[in-house]
Amino acid sequence: MTDGARARQREQTRRTLLHVGRRLFATRGYAAVGLAEIVHTAGVTKGALYHHFAGKADLFRAVLEHVQQEVAQKVAATADAEDDPWEQLTSGCRAFLTASTDPDVQQIMLIDGPAVLGWSDWRALDEAASARHLAEALTTLIEEGVIAPQPVEPLTHLLSGAMNEAALWLARSTRPGDLDDTWTALSQMLQALRLKPAHTAAATD
Repeated sequence: MTDGARARQREQTRRTLLHVGRRLFATRGYAAVGLAEIVHTAGVTKGALYHHFAGKADLFRAVLEHVQQEVAQKVAATADAEDDPWEQLTSGCRAFLTASTDPDVQQIMLIDGPAVLGWSDWRALDEAASARHLAEALTTLIEEGVIAPQPVEPLTHLLSGAMNEAALWLARSTRPGDLDDTWTALSQMLQALRLKPAHTAAATD
């Protein structure tokens, strides 16, 4: 077997482990999935898994990163479809909340993610995946005078924190109308940031 063929085989094994891991973690939850089940379902040996990952937690981290990147890409694509910067912000925020109601995303990103990685590591991955896009959107709105001049970094963290908390709550909610109610509350928060157009002074004689 050539070096190129070996490299392709290794990459295929890694993709298979990620695919199987994602399916099992999403449907059963991290705690209920054993390493033996993962390698058996993937049709590989434990040695093959350990060649790519340090263990089950490391595989889960890679799956989580992939899920977070998928969500970030959906949010960015939804925002980029709008021409108006304000609509880009609001549509992107709504897309994030909507994506967070997907059962796979809920289980991996919102339920097991913080528990397995710990809050600090989970937040760091979240920032790497999506905070940059939010900061860019806010910067544009400030530059265009839609939002009052203010430091972007704390504002980004405040909004990101609010949306993550909303997503975590939605992951555990059972009422069908909770997503719409959450968006209504968030949209009102966002509107509060928007500067009101200056009133035109009444003409005088």
